[in-house]
Amino acid sequence: LPTADADLLWIAQTMGFADSCGFLAELDRHRELVAQEFDALLGGAQTSCKGCNGASSPPTHGNFDELLAQLSGPFRERLASWREHPRVLALREESRARLHRLIQRTGQWQTDGRVSEEACVRLADWMEPLLRRESYLALLLERPKVHERLLHMLGAARWPARYLLKHPGVIDELAGNAMLEERFDPADFERELEARKTALQGAAEDDDEALLNLLRRAHHAEVFRILARDIEGRLSVEQVADDLSALADCVLRVTTRWCWERLRQRHQAECRFGIIAYGKLGGKELGYGSDLDLVFVYDDPDERAGEIYAALVRKLINWLTVKTGEGDLYEIDTALRPNGNSGLLVTSFESYAAYQQNRGSNTAWTWEHQAMTRARCVLGEHGLAQRFETVRAAVIRTERDGPGLRDEIVSMRKRVASAHPVRGDGFDVKHSPGAMVDIEFAVQFLVLSQGCRHPELLDNVGNIGLLERAQTCGLLPTPVGHAAADAYRQLRQLQHRARLNEEPTQVPQEQVTQARQAGLALWNAVFGAAVQKV
Repeated sequence: LPTADADLLWIAQTMGFADSCGFLAELDRHRELVAQEFDALLGGAQTSCKGCNGASSPPTHGNFDELLAQLSGPFRERLASWREHPRVLALREESRARLHRLIQRTGQWQTDGRVSEEACVRLADWMEPLLRRESYLALLLERPKVHERLLHMLGAARWPARYLLKHPGVIDELAGNAMLEERFDPADFERELEARKTALQGAAEDDDEALLNLLRRAHHAEVFRILARDIEGRLSVEQVADDLSALADCVLRVTTRWCWERLRQRHQAECRFGIIAYGKLGGKELGYGSDLDLVFVYDDPDERAGEIYAALVRKLINWLTVKTGEGDLYEIDTALRPNGNSGLLVTSFESYAAYQQNRGSNTAWTWEHQAMTRARCVLGEHGLAQRFETVRAAVIRTERDGPGLRDEIVSMRKRVASAHPVRGDGFDVKHSPGAMVDIEFAVQFLVLSQGCRHPELLDNVGNIGLLERAQTCGLLPTPVGHAAADAYRQLRQLQHRARLNEEPTQVPQEQVTQARQAGLALWNAVFGAAVQKV
């Protein structure tokens, strides 16, 4: 059933009811019959059937007014509109009693200081479209721990609250205590998805829409588990990024496999296809809601390969981005493919390798080689992945003109700064001088300029790891590399918290004095003070 009141009224009138209240009351009588069957099967309390005895007694405003009198502040104001809300009025007497007890407990926890006022208001926002789903009321009332965990998540930050509004079903994950102690397991995730797909096939229900929703439900539940561990302080920012990146890798593998199985142009059992991740996914620094920077390649001699894999990529992007009733998965950015937005959506691996290694007339730009420093092959059979690593190593090992490379990267940094001006007196943790972008550009210069002499810089171990290695190699004066690594970690944490709360990523200068100085010291050590201010 839809959640919008106008849509619900349309259904009610279509079925001959004057309003949605009458329709929901009749629906609830049928639901009561089903609920009693479940109670009998699962050992629930036996109750007399109300399904044939007419509607339960209508609610009285007096009871609700007494409930509101026990509350105060914005939570009370938020609930005042429920006196005339059709979903509240249509609840069965038992469900109304549950709702009242749930509100009372929430208000008491607020008074006791166990939960914040903001969390209580967000709980009302979350519950309102779900009031007719009485199972949620029962779950929260009968499992106080789930109720409290939900309030904690809703009050922690704006993004979790919005995520729960979009995907309310994920709160089932809060019922298990072990969930907070675990970490994301890619093998288990893929195995579970394949098992559910097999079950759908057995019931002849494995159409595209069913598989799209299956992928989305599994993805949303896993993101929620990571989010819960994050908010409870069980994971560091780096661990959150590792798990979100591993989840994206899994979704790409499974989705590609399923799309290939259903591709009309498929010419062989296994596709000879690869996905190369850049940016945050390439560096395993993915955040909540990050898009995926991807390049698609194939290694197939078939004369129709270009056409076949172009169809696969179009289908894959559609499966990842299309919005169904369960939402979407990821936004996809393909601008880093050879020749950018004017290039082919998918290219042969040979063409990709020639482009990156500057063979022929059509070659990569320096900024594309900067991106290559944190690229990795996230999908492709072993041989293709190995060939990609060979190409990546060759790009990084290429000996370059140091001053020329320095000028190009500084010029690119200036263009980035022009596109993202920092306004006001605050310090933007990403774009201000000495912030994350400065540190990232410095690392990219060190890798591209020194990779030919220091093979330890070839591995894609992230900015923090590369700074530590550069310090160990003697490429940075002591303790510039270590201090910049600590600064980058701190700035990532600040960015992570700001995005969770959907706040600007600017903080007072005095809050990050040491980190800012470490970032500027790194920039000066790598590029020189003359080009510090970009």
